[in-house]
Amino acid sequence: MKFPSSTSFALLGAALIAISFGLARFAFGLFVPPIRAELELSPDMIGIIGALPLISFILATLVAPLAADRLGARNTAALSGGFGAVGLVLISQAAGVLSLGVGVVACGICTGLMMPALTAAMQALVKRSLHGRVSSVMNAGTSVGVVIAASAILLLAGAWRYAYFSFAVLAIIGVLATWYLIPSVSRVMPANAAPPPAITTLQWVRLLRLSLFAFVMGFVSAAYWIFAPDLAVTVGALPSGSTGWLWLGVGLAGLGGAVVADLADRNNPPITQALMLMMLSASLALLAASPGNIVIAVFSALVFGLAYMSLTGLYLMTGIRLLPGRLSVGPVLPFISVSLGQAVGSPIVGMLVNEFSYADAFAMFAAIGILAALLSPLYPRSLEPSAEEQGEDETGLQAAYDYQLQTEEGEPYRAVKIEAPSEGN
Repeated sequence: MKFPSSTSFALLGAALIAISFGLARFAFGLFVPPIRAELELSPDMIGIIGALPLISFILATLVAPLAADRLGARNTAALSGGFGAVGLVLISQAAGVLSLGVGVVACGICTGLMMPALTAAMQALVKRSLHGRVSSVMNAGTSVGVVIAASAILLLAGAWRYAYFSFAVLAIIGVLATWYLIPSVSRVMPANAAPPPAITTLQWVRLLRLSLFAFVMGFVSAAYWIFAPDLAVTVGALPSGSTGWLWLGVGLAGLGGAVVADLADRNNPPITQALMLMMLSASLALLAASPGNIVIAVFSALVFGLAYMSLTGLYLMTGIRLLPGRLSVGPVLPFISVSLGQAVGSPIVGMLVNEFSYADAFAMFAAIGILAALLSPLYPRSLEPSAEEQGEDETGLQAAYDYQLQTEEGEPYRAVKIEAPSEGN
């Protein structure tokens, strides 16, 4: 088997992330209006269903590192794609709450397994000097998937079952590509690299602070991901098909998130966190204030997409830096916190919509986001005592990956070359 080059692997990873995150996870909110109308679901029931894939995502994420080590990158990624294909088919054929719920749970498992599998494959195939660049390309796949979902609703307005079935076909193609192009190994660890140091109390405290901010961001963003299109259709009286422009805006603006996160690491992460949380809250307020104005609605989507993707990128980078040598812990906990916040926020916003109104519910969630932004000085800014000594060039996502393998002296481990794994591994 011929393994892909770094560029080919990055593009393959972006495609798989587009399917698992963009289509299997984030596309659901876009199709809430027609699904809710056809299946006669209340807002609070939609909120509960919207939380299910987030819960299954968390559970899958917890076992994903073990699965990648035991099953290998190829089998774990293929298993992820299989769950995604089954889940998307079930959603396309949903006749009620039960089948819809099972479908979104399977999609959540798909999302939780995919990134750890791709990370394991990246460590085996890609030179460490390119890990940051490859990760940035793969992470952009989420925005690409959201754009594809938006295009689907624009082209298949009202035909949500056909759209989801087409997503399932893409997931099956992704499984086939995974099987033929991703190696069966999990990762390659140099024998002479130093083991990761013990986690200190200070690191745990900083990781807790990071996770709390990530939880609040996920909690606030749940309102937009699950209910923004339904707000535009139900209150703003926009056609269901026009809501695709919202997700198109989210996806396109989200492509700039990696750039913002990288700049934040080079400058001032707490200020960036505060600004992006303010923007996230403003996007909710804008949509709630003028849901019937398509221009303002799309502008709110652009603001939301840039803020959300920037914050997730910032949390990823901070988590990687917090715990050198522990990729299965550092970036995973804040991502779990984001999903946990969304899982908690989704049914709460549905309950508030049912009890009060969309405007009141979105205003409450926006206020929570603003309050969290004001607490951003507590964001972990200096991740190691020697952080100031690393120099201006030792920032960004690649620098964060460089410090995952260290020598006994605590310096980044430099290897001359990483050979591609043999077929027998």
